[in-house]
Amino acid sequence: MSLAANASRLFRGVLRTPLVSAAKQVTSKPPKHPITPLEQGIALTILFATILGPSGWVLCHLEDYKTRQ
Repeated sequence: MSLAANASRLFRGVLRTPLVSAAKQVTSKPPKHPITPLEQGIALTILFATILGPSGWVLCHLEDYKTRQ
């Protein structure tokens, strides 16, 4: 059997299932514990520092990484 035939059989079941049915079961309610703007600010600061901190370190020390001693 060819690779394309195997792949089509593999994904046949996944492609047949409707993706909209799962979205119909989602309901929205007000939050039980609202998050204050201060908590949101702290969470966003930690998130950005976690993502951008290592990237900034690598970019600042790029010349050190280029030279091999």
